[in-house]
Amino acid sequence: MRKKQRYLLFVLALVLGLLLAACTSGGGETPTEEPAPANEAEEPAPANEAEEPAPANEAEEPEAAPFEPMVLEAPSCDYGGKIKSIEAVDEFTVRFTMCKPDPAFLAKAAFTPFGIQPAEWIAETGGTGEILEHPIGTGPYMIEEWVRGDHITFKRFDDYWGEPAKAETAVLRWSTEGAARLLELQAGTVHMITNVSPDDFDTVRNDPNLQLIPSANPNVLYLAMTNTFEPFNDIRVRKAIAMGIDRQRIVDNFYPEGSTVADYFTPCSIPNGCVGEPWYEFDPDAANALLDEVFGEGNRFSTKIYYRDVFRGYLPEPGRVAVEFQTQLKENLGIDAEVVVMESGEFIAESTAGNLDGFYLLGWGADYPHVTNFLDFHFGRNNPQFGDPYPEIYEVLEQAATIADSNEAKPLYEQANNAIRELVPMVPIAHGASADAALASVEGAYVPPFGATQFARLTPPDGGDTIVFMQNAEPISLYCADETDGESLRPCRQVVEPLLAYALDSGDTVPALATSCESNEDATVWTCHLREGVKFHDGSSLDANDVVASWAAGLDASNPYHVGNTGAFEYFSYLWDGLMNVPEE
Repeated sequence: MRKKQRYLLFVLALVLGLLLAACTSGGGETPTEEPAPANEAEEPAPANEAEEPAPANEAEEPEAAPFEPMVLEAPSCDYGGKIKSIEAVDEFTVRFTMCKPDPAFLAKAAFTPFGIQPAEWIAETGGTGEILEHPIGTGPYMIEEWVRGDHITFKRFDDYWGEPAKAETAVLRWSTEGAARLLELQAGTVHMITNVSPDDFDTVRNDPNLQLIPSANPNVLYLAMTNTFEPFNDIRVRKAIAMGIDRQRIVDNFYPEGSTVADYFTPCSIPNGCVGEPWYEFDPDAANALLDEVFGEGNRFSTKIYYRDVFRGYLPEPGRVAVEFQTQLKENLGIDAEVVVMESGEFIAESTAGNLDGFYLLGWGADYPHVTNFLDFHFGRNNPQFGDPYPEIYEVLEQAATIADSNEAKPLYEQANNAIRELVPMVPIAHGASADAALASVEGAYVPPFGATQFARLTPPDGGDTIVFMQNAEPISLYCADETDGESLRPCRQVVEPLLAYALDSGDTVPALATSCESNEDATVWTCHLREGVKFHDGSSLDANDVVASWAAGLDASNPYHVGNTGAFEYFSYLWDGLMNVPEE
């Protein structure tokens, strides 16, 4: 027995002996007899010292519990979703069994909301509370602190499985004003900023201390309406809006060079994005004729235009653009519209839930290079954003999404785009050109076409150990399984990693936490092999159960940890055609 252990036993025996003596003496009085000497130190006899465990046994750790694989399985495929089951085949193998083929599986699995956290952390936090501000991932950075309203600090994770972060510390800050972000960059208080204002492109280009970094991310701004509110339940009103907005004027006046009017919802750089009939031309006379049919000649309606004051690549200077829509609605169509700015998190929650009773300005930047990212997310059967969904659109999309060959799928996407044009759930406005900027002394500054800039790749200027990045708005939460906002997804991606990642140039999927994922012949079974030896920020090791638990919290509506920030888990719902075990209304 070790000396320390013997000493503790000795002290314990002594204390117990004294207590026993006090109890038998009565009333806490001084005992008339001292405890017997044997009771003073009932230490094991010296001979027992020789009976210590062998040194090898001293170092033995408890045997690890056998790996018990987790399984998530839908009762059947009748629930309508794409995923039948997710199972841990063994410690480092995960199998996804699909209800129907999904050729875009790899591109989706590389997306930030499908990042992996420890099963134990998800269970400990219950999918809410601390996990919203303190994700535990496997990424090159881990969260040190989030000072609400000011900044988030990241610290380099020294046990990262991949290339370590260039800077020991990364700081994320935010400002809604493009001019304010540029001033901070020029002053050197931040090292890289998002979304340079269109009027400032030349300022950055002509400053030898700065570098302009164009973004190739495909995107779209749209003017949305929800068909469960009057008068947007009347297709003639929606068509009138489609023809009554001068979209070219908006692009010319508020967007940088390289931006285009959106003839389709999906940008043309995405295969099958621009097939079918292009959008309506600007025709205010035809638009007013439709409104006269609905309201009577010269009669119109009043409404609101909702937006959030967050500069995005698809929506530069949102306040100015909102006022432009207000002006055009009045001048072109005689519609009075009040401009209403909303807090970012509330706006996202209310708009995507279909709760806004007027127009609203929203957009989309591509998450992965497939048309399903634009069309299936927005026009799927489970998305209430535009009100009651349209089977003329979503039934065609569900069929197209099972076809791997883009040429074979083309006629279906033509049909879907034509149905969107005919039914006008929203009005596509612009595909915006955008650019970030950095100090010229920052090495490795870049903007990927898909996903977020990785702070770990940025080298601070002048040999510093901290990189400071400024984006457009504060994150809503950092539990990105239940977020859709890019300002939340960016910090999440520094910390939490999915099974796969996107190549920096092409957007092709490359290994990350999984070294490979392969499918059977018809893309109904995908088997992913995990990288061994990967550590989470809490010191635990990645295994297949962490993958199952992370996906189950988002995909299974009956899971006790399916809580999150809003509880909608929209990417799980829309990109996989629905959640499992949704309670019947």
